[in-house]
Amino acid sequence: MADVYKALADDTRRILLDELAAGDGKTLFELCATLTMRHDLTLTRQAVSQHLAVLEDAGLVATERRGRSKFHYFTPEPLAEIARRWPIERNDT
Repeated sequence: MADVYKALADDTRRILLDELAAGDGKTLFELCATLTMRHDLTLTRQAVSQHLAVLEDAGLVATERRGRSKFHYFTPEPLAEIARRWPIERNDT
């Protein structure tokens, strides 16, 4: 579970997760372009790839290779586990 918290500690990785949650199955090229155009973040492909590796190691991203392309998918289960472990109590008054 510690890897999940480490992965979520970085703003760029949270943005990457948001982008994958909005539309799964994105390539590294698509994610780099999205970071630049939507979020004004200019990172090298290698830097984005390293962020994705951290997310994958934490179980938050799964990948699938199709031909020469590698597609990245958001995996919400680790976040759902956190929510089940520590549910938020609501006080509706």
